Amino acid sequence: MTLVWNWRRVLKRAWSIRLGILAGLLSGAEVALPLLDGLLPVPKGVFAALSFIATGGALVARFVMQQSVSGGEV
Repeated sequence: MTLVWNWRRVLKRAWSIRLGILAGLLSGAEVALPLLDGLLPVPKGVFAALSFIATGGALVARFVMQQSVSGGEV
């Protein structure tokens, strides 16, 4: 496996990475919610649904050209 030549730029600027991290945080929040035992008035499944949306967004963002990452190169 070989990394892309601009992997640092991709890691810092790609929306697919940002949304993937957001999905991971939301999944963690869904797991931690029962531990908070009603401190937050959030219905069950909200963080899981938001994580699903963020994951879908990351999938779409992976295929959209982003000027800040690719610099217009195809």
